[in-house]
Amino acid sequence: MPQQVRGVIARAVGDPVEVETIVVPDPGPGEAVIDIQACGVCHTDLHYREGGINDEFPFLLGHEAAGIVESVGSDVTDIAPGDFVILNWRAVCGQCRSCLKGRPWYCFDTHNATQKMTLLDGTELSPALGIGAFADKTLVAAGQATKVDPAARPEAAGLLGCGVMAGLGAAMNTAEVGRGDSVAVIGCGGVGDAAIEGSRLAGAHPIIAVDVDAKKLEWAKEFGATHTVDASTEEPVERIRAITGGNGADVVIEAIGLPQTYEQAFFARDLAGTVVLVGVPRPDMKIELPFIDVFGRGGSLKSSWYGDCLPSRDFPMLIDLYLQGRLNLDGFVSETIGLDEVEEAFHKMEAGDVLRSVVVL
Repeated sequence: MPQQVRGVIARAVGDPVEVETIVVPDPGPGEAVIDIQACGVCHTDLHYREGGINDEFPFLLGHEAAGIVESVGSDVTDIAPGDFVILNWRAVCGQCRSCLKGRPWYCFDTHNATQKMTLLDGTELSPALGIGAFADKTLVAAGQATKVDPAARPEAAGLLGCGVMAGLGAAMNTAEVGRGDSVAVIGCGGVGDAAIEGSRLAGAHPIIAVDVDAKKLEWAKEFGATHTVDASTEEPVERIRAITGGNGADVVIEAIGLPQTYEQAFFARDLAGTVVLVGVPRPDMKIELPFIDVFGRGGSLKSSWYGDCLPSRDFPMLIDLYLQGRLNLDGFVSETIGLDEVEEAFHKMEAGDVLRSVVVL
């Protein structure tokens, strides 16, 4: 039978979000209902509320989540009721040209649940990134749920569902940071700090954190930054070069999404070095670089979308590292809150007061 549960709804651009009753249907073929235990408050949820993703209001917000499988539909074999899972927004199809070439992390036909969750009056909801996890329960495609070790804290594990995975993957998957590589990360919010953590795990040295906020630079040290650059008082390209013997870093990860910081990343890398863009730019932004430098400096200019992750491969491995005490997921959890505190958490996030507020249910 369909269930009535609580969910955080955004009804119009800029309006405060509210907790309302939603209806979650029984899972159909290839679907699963997840009992949500924890969900991080991500900038993407704020973008949905502000109409920055699309205008398909009302939205059921939340997507960075972990929970327990309550029920599954027919043809579901990878997960079962009782499994502890992390949700993701890229359920791979297995059939597109990228999947068939053995690169499922680039899947061009990811999918979500077919059925819709609704308000009590039958109004269909648009779940954030196909998940909608600021809710007691949510309906997803079964491929959006990855089984992991249940010993992990839900409020930490769920962060792999978006921002932390984006940063870890930018370093470990996209940039392929190796032992002894020098790395600079521009922008030390949650994604940037995760890129620092991923670089540390990969054995990088030095790891240079760049930001204009002294508080964020202190946070970056907790995740493995060996050097910090306060870009409000220092010229970051010159400082990164000075730290790396005048050469520039082997890998520079831009975790903001601004043309000026991307240009800094471009010129702060060593010859044949790699720039990875994981910060999300606005559609109207443009960059201009000397074409001769694009050619003459060599190396790679890459974009990292969700850290080029494959949840079935990456989530269990990263949770194992977390349980071994080698991956500091707990450090990203600034506070735990209830469903009715999401709007306040958005304000804290905009002010830069938290890495992650996490809703616990």
